[in-house]
Amino acid sequence: MPTPLPIRLAVWIWLIAAVLVGHYRLMQRLPMPAVEGILFALTGVLLLLYFQARGLRTWIDRLDLGALVLLHVTRFVGFYFLVLHARGELPHDFAVPAGWGDIIVATLALPVCFLPLGDATRRRAITIWNVIGFMDIIMVVSTAGRLGLQGNTQIREFTVLPLSLLPTFLVPLIIATHVIIFLRLRRESPAR
Repeated sequence: MPTPLPIRLAVWIWLIAAVLVGHYRLMQRLPMPAVEGILFALTGVLLLLYFQARGLRTWIDRLDLGALVLLHVTRFVGFYFLVLHARGELPHDFAVPAGWGDIIVATLALPVCFLPLGDATRRRAITIWNVIGFMDIIMVVSTAGRLGLQGNTQIREFTVLPLSLLPTFLVPLIIATHVIIFLRLRRESPAR
């Protein structure tokens, strides 16, 4: 199903804005709780749009659940966390659990999307994957927040490119799609 032009434009404008924020280091001037606040505000806006903008909700609800799951292969960014940790640029307490957690979630997304499963088995696989992925992203965000509040200067890497794209673009999409997948699984569950 083609993506409607207004949605494509909005996503491109948002992505360009996120790149500019990182390029000009606008978040570096903010305290770390503000960075998490931005992440949660953007997630809230996405979910509000999903609930309030009928055209957007209709388009998302027509997408195969696998398409929403497939977005999460971007979580192979976990490899980059491990590389940055090896260089001494990200703290162990964040990079190792977040890196491996994201790698596992991204890896599990592939068979969930591409294995030929029956409908009931596929729904169970998506449900299990979604729980694991949601728990992982909440752990990642809370660990980054905790380390930021403790004054860990390495966590400031998330205020400049390329890592600034995570709180300003990718992580809000990830959290919002987890919530939407939960809602759709519940709403579309077969009658028992």
